[in-house]
Formats: sequence, C-alpha cells, structure tokens
Amino acid sequence: MPELPELADVAAARARLDERELELIDRARHAGATWAQVAAALGLGSRQAAEQRRQRLAAARRSRRRELDLGYPARVAALRGAVADLQRWIEADRRWDGRFQRAALVRSTAQSALDAEPGPLYALAAHLATDLAEAGRARLPAPVQAVAARLDTLLSTED
Repeated sequence: MPELPELADVAAARARLDERELELIDRARHAGATWAQVAAALGLGSRQAAEQRRQRLAAARRSRRRELDLGYPARVAALRGAVADLQRWIEADRRWDGRFQRAALVRSTAQSALDAEPGPLYALAAHLATDLAEAGRARLPAPVQAVAARLDTLLSTED
C-alpha cells in the first residue's frame, strides 16, 4: 500500500509545521506582538484562541519529546520529569519571582528545559540546580527543595 508511507510523511510534515508555528508565535510575542496581533496573523477570531493554539502546540511538543525520550537512557526521562515537577511548583507559587534574585530566570530556564533535546536538557537542568543551590535551599518551599535534591542526584556523575 503506497499510501501508508505517504501518510507517515504527512504526519511528520505536520509535526514540523507545528514546531515552526510555535517558534514563530514565541518569536513574535518576544518581539512585542500582542495576542490579538498573533490571532489576526493566524486567522483566528480572538486573542484567547491564539493563546489556546499556542498551549496546544506546546503540549504536543512535550508529548513528542516524551515519545523521543523513550529512545534515550531512562535518566533523560527522569530528568525531564524532575524539571516538569519544578515547573509545576513554580507556576503554583504566586510569590515565586520574589523568593530569590534569580527566581524569574529559574522560571524561564525550567520552561525552556521542558522542550529541550537531551544535551541542552542536561545543561539547563545543571543551571537550574546551581541557581536553586545558590538561592539557599532553606529559602525554598519543601517541594522545590525535594525537586532540587532530585536534580542533584540525576545530574551526579556518580552512580
């Protein structure tokens, strides 16, 4: 059946287009575009629709990353899981950005690490571990302290 390889090609092309769209949305937003402007460029009816589209694209990327992680050593998936746990705690903490000097940087680094390839994931996780340690673990909420300890263990070169 010649259609099956072509269907696989369509799925791969769709994933590449989704990645490109997410990249362009993020670049436009970082350059100062409003959600309403992004919505208009995408042919969507509202800023909420554009924000929801970005969330769906980001969720699909994370799902693809999880699938790809299955082909790597288990430590990659565990590291991404620890970063995801950290990101969830950061998002739930309304006072996070004021907790320590690099708190906002930790927030953006964790967000970037969620979607990173394994090599950059390790590098970003190492930065997170360093920044959390420099913040002083006692200043961090207990769940974040636990995640920081997990990051240290996962990044350790000693097994």
